[in-house]
Amino acid sequence: MFNVWVINGPNINMLGKRQPHIYGEQTLKCLMAALHDKAQDLKLAVDCRQSNHEGQLIDWLQQAADQAQAVIINAGGLTHTSISLHDALENLTLPKVEVHLSNIYAREEFRQKSFISPVVNAVIAGCGQKGYILALEYIHTLIQAQK
Repeated sequence: MFNVWVINGPNINMLGKRQPHIYGEQTLKCLMAALHDKAQDLKLAVDCRQSNHEGQLIDWLQQAADQAQAVIINAGGLTHTSISLHDALENLTLPKVEVHLSNIYAREEFRQKSFISPVVNAVIAGCGQKGYILALEYIHTLIQAQK
């Protein structure tokens, strides 16, 4: 089965509590359950992970090269600061989708720069938690195109 890793960075574990007017009221657990349901409909497998530690995210991206067929990443605040995440994503030859719950281009100036956008296949921003579902559907489309 086609395995998609969903990697979430700092503070994503605080969904539902942290600025719900920006990030929504649904928890990460609820979001991941919805993603598992959608993956099942698409006949995909998802492996959802979250860490507040940059090194852990890099380790997972390195492991994904051998264990996943695609990656969805919401790097949280590290999106705007981490050259190391950029480098780890750049080394992956599998499909990669960057997701942001809010529209980072309509927020503070420092949030408008993504260090990881240049090395992913697509960016989905401002769609709330639906962005993860859209990312999974996009990956499914890529798979179908390869068949």
